[in-house]
Amino acid sequence: MFNTILIANRGEIACRVIRTCRRLGIRTVAVYSEADATAQHVRQADSAFPIGGPAPADSYLRGDAIIEVALKSGAQAIHPCYGFLSENADFADAVAAAGLRFIGPSGSSMRRMGSKAGAKDLMASHGVPVVPGYTGEAQDPALLAREAERIGFPLMIKAAYGGGGKGMRIVRGAEEFSANLESCQREARNAFGRDRVLLERYVERPRHIEFQVFGDTQGNIVHLNERECSAQRRYQKVLEETPSPFLTVELRSKMGEAAIGAARALDYVNAGTVEFIVGQGGDFYFMEINTRLQVEHPVTEMVLGLDLVELQLRVAAGEPLPGSLIRNKSIPANGHAIEVRLYAEDPDQGFLPGSGRLQTLRLPAESSHVRIDSGVIEGDNVSVFYDPMIAKMIVWDRDRRSALQRMRDALAEVSVIGPKSNVAFLERLLRHRAIVDGDIDTGYLDRHLGEFIGAADVGNDRAASAEIFLSAAVTASLLDEESEAGTRGREGADPNSPWHSADGWRLGHPGKRIIALLEGDQRIEVSAHGANGNYRLGGDGLSVSIEDAKLDNGWLSARHDGIARRHRIFADGARITVHDGESRRSFEHAPAFAFVEAGSTDTDRILAPMPGRIVVVKARVGDAVKAGDELLVMEAMKMELTLRSPRAGRIELIRATSGEFVEADAVLVRLEVSE
Repeated sequence: MFNTILIANRGEIACRVIRTCRRLGIRTVAVYSEADATAQHVRQADSAFPIGGPAPADSYLRGDAIIEVALKSGAQAIHPCYGFLSENADFADAVAAAGLRFIGPSGSSMRRMGSKAGAKDLMASHGVPVVPGYTGEAQDPALLAREAERIGFPLMIKAAYGGGGKGMRIVRGAEEFSANLESCQREARNAFGRDRVLLERYVERPRHIEFQVFGDTQGNIVHLNERECSAQRRYQKVLEETPSPFLTVELRSKMGEAAIGAARALDYVNAGTVEFIVGQGGDFYFMEINTRLQVEHPVTEMVLGLDLVELQLRVAAGEPLPGSLIRNKSIPANGHAIEVRLYAEDPDQGFLPGSGRLQTLRLPAESSHVRIDSGVIEGDNVSVFYDPMIAKMIVWDRDRRSALQRMRDALAEVSVIGPKSNVAFLERLLRHRAIVDGDIDTGYLDRHLGEFIGAADVGNDRAASAEIFLSAAVTASLLDEESEAGTRGREGADPNSPWHSADGWRLGHPGKRIIALLEGDQRIEVSAHGANGNYRLGGDGLSVSIEDAKLDNGWLSARHDGIARRHRIFADGARITVHDGESRRSFEHAPAFAFVEAGSTDTDRILAPMPGRIVVVKARVGDAVKAGDELLVMEAMKMELTLRSPRAGRIELIRATSGEFVEADAVLVRLEVSE
């Protein structure tokens, strides 16, 4: 076994490999870019070396720099994980040439998979089922049109050297073929530098089912059962599980044998994944082999009780696969496992990737049922340079139904403040009938995306549901306010002073408080009468009586108009999120009063909405700005307020400096008068 290995990667997968190595007593060497100097994989490794700038091309794709670090650090092997250089045959060869072990298959095995056409022909020659099609090098448009007629429609045009969903077109009739061929070739040229295409029969409503395979240096090859990966968005996996709810015992056996046959065709060594497309009638066809560890490998580990990274290390060190695996060619699954990926992305904005500091990151506690693989912790930054994954969440239970509920419960514990996340999207996904019934194909999410995003409420009465969430958010805010006031009173000179209460009491004034919240762009003002968990809430269409409310360790219990309800509360100084066990809504705290520019109806000035301190000035005189651009940030009432440009124009005057205290209605910025 190795004494020291270098991990040629970053993020959660690097941290995951480090965990196994630490358990086995293997020292780890990490590499990092300028953007990752304080990343978790750097902190967790035994040593870490810088290798270049933040862009992958300047760091994690620099095979020469990585090998140099491995040699100088005393590493005996390099683990590429997945992504970056993990499927680069030239890098695998360079590692071997440097006298190091590459923890993965050989460069020659990778090269056989480098071309979709060549891989398909190889598999067919070894009896592995492939989709009927054309893989020849001749690319004359007239010949391709004739081949398309022979194969039959619908068919798919695919870039021979493509990946990531690029260079793919579905053609449903001969009249569509020429235009789609030209479009596909154009995209392939731009993305991959080569425009060769292949044609294959299109399988309607296919499922994506893959088999984990392993080979050792003694010629043994086994499979470790399947993973269902049909829940996809734009060809990217969203949810993975094992066992597949679709496969019968007979079909699993046939596909497993085909997966072993595919690996044997490559003389495959180490971990790999054979991917199949499966028709609704159970017909299955080889798609590709991923010559690396897969992102979704934890679900296999959870049901088999194996550590696939440990197997990778042992095989790379020359050890044979365990005798029990060799004898049985596979291992029975125990229970059911599901994985989802928590991303910093905004589903409501086309899944736009996010970045920034994780001000709050709360994840479920790990147990025998719940596993978290993450490369970040609270306070870390999600970088703009890399994949915005926050964590992989994996659950296990005795059967699929229990595992689905286990994942719902785990997602309900998640709170992310900072960049937007896809947690609400995942929660809806786990409750959708297509997932619950296991009746999903690779195109389902794209066809029905509107059912998984937006502000859809659980239940039939949307207005009533919104009122419950709002009243819970206001109640939690009131209780928190009262608790804070009580703390101040106990610490003050006169703990019995009425001025230390937060019940709205003032001389000659009824006990009324205003709670102002923002949900998206909507400002909501709620008036509250009462205290100590008993309130009458009104305003903005809200009218509800709250009784015996208690906020205990993040859980709010109260009677809403006589009906007892319980909500999970995630809150910090700026935001409050309410979860009812099925869905969540988030609100931002706002100043209790909305201010309007006094005596002005024009849009040429920005006035201070209230007395406060200027935190930062983000613009200069002469700058051209657009409507909505951030110009200043001020602090008032213990809150930061962002002041934005009311229109497009050019800044004529700035009367504010960072750190300065300004009075209400003071002119802070003036724009040039519009012509």
